[in-house]
Amino acid sequence: MKYGLIGEKLGHSFSKIIHEQLADYTYNLIPLSKESFPTFMTQKDFTAINVTIPYKEMVIPYLDYIDPKAEAISAVNTIVNKNNMLYGYNTDYDGFRYMLVKHKIDPKGKKVLLLGKGGAAKACIAVVKDMGAKEVLTVYYKENPETISYEACYKNHQDAQIIINTTPVGMYPNTENNPIDLTPFEKLEAVVDVVYNPLRTKFVLDGISKGVIAVGGLEMLIGQAKCAVAIFLGKKIEDATTRKLYSALLAERSNLVLIGMSGCGKTTLGRKAAECLGKTFIDIDEEIVKEIKMPIEEYFFKMGEPAFREVEKAMVHKFSQLNGLVISTGGGVIKDSKNIDALKQNGRIVWIKREVSLLESGNGRPLAPNAEATLRLYQERLPLYSAAAEGFCENNSSPQQGLDELILVFAQILSKP
Repeated sequence: MKYGLIGEKLGHSFSKIIHEQLADYTYNLIPLSKESFPTFMTQKDFTAINVTIPYKEMVIPYLDYIDPKAEAISAVNTIVNKNNMLYGYNTDYDGFRYMLVKHKIDPKGKKVLLLGKGGAAKACIAVVKDMGAKEVLTVYYKENPETISYEACYKNHQDAQIIINTTPVGMYPNTENNPIDLTPFEKLEAVVDVVYNPLRTKFVLDGISKGVIAVGGLEMLIGQAKCAVAIFLGKKIEDATTRKLYSALLAERSNLVLIGMSGCGKTTLGRKAAECLGKTFIDIDEEIVKEIKMPIEEYFFKMGEPAFREVEKAMVHKFSQLNGLVISTGGGVIKDSKNIDALKQNGRIVWIKREVSLLESGNGRPLAPNAEATLRLYQERLPLYSAAAEGFCENNSSPQQGLDELILVFAQILSKP
């Protein structure tokens, strides 16, 4: 093997995609158990590798040389094999700093809380200290003389201005988890997560809801990969390449999620958008029918709406964890905020708006059997659609016009910081 990534669990990794777009080589993902790790390192059967959880510190004893920056951080994520001699570097530092600067997050003079104490944490601490943070406190779930507890964090440090998550809490597949409750932190200015799968963790979405700068780890991943490739190949990679790759990868991996009243055209536009964008189309109602093995109207009659909503929630959770989809949701999906939270993690939500007079009723729609019921339902749900949407698309004329506007709106949402 020439190039690749070692770590304990790599099913979530985007690194292969990123490296193979940045450089002309094959990049392998090599999951290693703690038992097989020593053998791999002593055999040295690679040209260059990246290192992720939990081996960023464990690789250090195997190195013949460690770059001063990596030595100061005490963590290595990049190793080059030169004539059977292993050279260690840390590009997490550069990737994290790149992300902070790009999003205008300035730690100078600020109180920073950093969650976790692994290899990524050490790089992030070094960055915020070098950028002039007034105080940096490491929050850890175990008793440790170098850290503070979460209890102490909530009690004594609610004035923190920046919170950084370097733990795997919230990472796929456990995407409903959150490393910390942001509610008490009234002086908060920014939250940063090194987790990049999902694209927006619950931690990041909570930051967005709180109205602060909130950034996920994809840009850090690409930034550190760019630096690693430069070390691997001995050549500079321009920042413009990084920005272009980030935009392309975000567009490719992000789901386009359609909400709106039943009969507004979500399925029709969704299928066309999926074909246009090169994504897979998923209709949540169709997936529910496969699960319950009967028409939705019949299930409503036999089991009631609460039972249906539980099945709907399970389908939403299943598909929201995947990438590269166009997802058409049922008209009532917005009634449960957990559905919206799940769909936003890997998706951008667009509301398909259609004049009430043009909406279909009946035809298997248990909550909208006629025009009067449709109008009543629309008025009831209008605030929920408005609150959940990140953009909207009018669909009152031709399907082609609706599709053109939908594609444009999706691109505009993705281009926002």
